[in-house]
Amino acid sequence: MGGDLKEHLKHIKFEKYLSKLNKKLKNKTVIIYGSGSLFQYIKEHYDLSKLNIIGISDMKFSQEQEGQDFSGYKIIPKNKMKDYNPDVVLVATLQYLGIIEDFEINVFDKTKTKVYPLARIPLWDLIREIWSK
Repeated sequence: MGGDLKEHLKHIKFEKYLSKLNKKLKNKTVIIYGSGSLFQYIKEHYDLSKLNIIGISDMKFSQEQEGQDFSGYKIIPKNKMKDYNPDVVLVATLQYLGIIEDFEINVFDKTKTKVYPLARIPLWDLIREIWSK
């Protein structure tokens, strides 16, 4: 999977996008949602230290795990993300559209929290993905 992710991130110009995120999110609190292979690869191969990441969330994390360490970040259960009042949630999955929509409508509605993909897909790739379903 690592080689595929390497090529995917190169294709989507992730390094350039991360640089823009670093500038855009300066002094903003960030929660990463998604702790799988995409996040792990990005964490190992890119510098996330300029993002003010206050924790990592995933639906696999339980209430009992809250505050524990996962890959150097504090675990935040999915149903507790809103309690942390993040400025931004970065969704670290390849299939992020449904998650972003759910978060914007059902989790962070009536808040100032923004939800963005950690690694966005170029517009035309996104259109092809939507129409292929």
